[in-house]
Amino acid sequence: MRIVPVSLGNRSYAIKVGGGLLAHLGVECAALKLGQRCAVITDSNVGKHYAKVAVKSLVAAGFEPFLITVPAGEKSKRIAMVEKCYDQLAAHRLERKSFIVALGGGVVGDLAGFVAATYLRGIPFVQVPTTLLAQVDSSVGGKTGVNLKAGKNLVGAFYQPRLVLCDLDAFKTLPKREYISGLAEVIKYGVIYDADLFAQLERNLPKLLKRDPTTLAAVVARCCEIKADVVGQDETETGLRAILNFGHTIGHGIENSFGYGKFLHGEAIAIGQVAAAKLSHQLLGLPANDSARMEKLFVLAGLPVRIKLTAAQRKKLFAAMLLDKKVSGGEVKFVLAESIGKVAWGQKVATDLINGVLP
Repeated sequence: MRIVPVSLGNRSYAIKVGGGLLAHLGVECAALKLGQRCAVITDSNVGKHYAKVAVKSLVAAGFEPFLITVPAGEKSKRIAMVEKCYDQLAAHRLERKSFIVALGGGVVGDLAGFVAATYLRGIPFVQVPTTLLAQVDSSVGGKTGVNLKAGKNLVGAFYQPRLVLCDLDAFKTLPKREYISGLAEVIKYGVIYDADLFAQLERNLPKLLKRDPTTLAAVVARCCEIKADVVGQDETETGLRAILNFGHTIGHGIENSFGYGKFLHGEAIAIGQVAAAKLSHQLLGLPANDSARMEKLFVLAGLPVRIKLTAAQRKKLFAAMLLDKKVSGGEVKFVLAESIGKVAWGQKVATDLINGVLP
């Protein structure tokens, strides 16, 4: 097992990465000295594979868990679902020392984390991410939230988990499309922070696509280290943490304008990262070879790299981008790359240039 610390003073916690960890969930929670009652929030896909193991482990450690199962998919990340979770927590008399386990992918983690952040003005929660994307990205760093019709993650809170338990065995049941979607965030870490990781991904992509456990353990842990380092320096995204949004300005716009579910998050931000690379070449002098390497790696991973837009879709995409959290003073701000491994945030980009990289 690999352990990655997230250093945030009295909000510090550990990310644990390895195989077979879910069966030890109860023991891990007991070590945190959490309250006896707890809720396991999962979705209809993940629950059928892992809910029994999670609940059994918690019961064996002396906890009193109950299960909340939400429909799988982005549509569960909404205020109405948050309210349904509140009602169930109240019905089971959860108290401030009680806790929540988020068992699932990014949607479940964001939803359950937001519920934990706001129920009784905040109760502890533990992240048990079951997708590649959630393990390397959304479960780490304390961003929680839900979507509005107007845009993605527009309602939320910064609220850190007490523990992140990354069981690599969960990938055995992860559908291929979901797994490949997660590779978009993995590649992003190489682009924004670690040129050596990017080169490693170029060399080891075939092993990653085969879900080789040793390769996965090293890559997941490294991505978590990078995010922990960034979050440790800038917890609430006043500066450096913005680099984690590389490709997300356009990516979130695609998700919103096409309707959540049409594109998986990783698919949308792969398109967004390739577009951002082209903008980076034009505005920050990103070497053409670096831009080409990035696009090639996304293609080899099986991810989409461009999108054809009708006039109506283009209009809707730009409207969605103007509602993005990263808009400041009515201007869309981008994260752009100077080279692989080095990026700059807060970059203003003219509309005609954005149009030029979106065919």
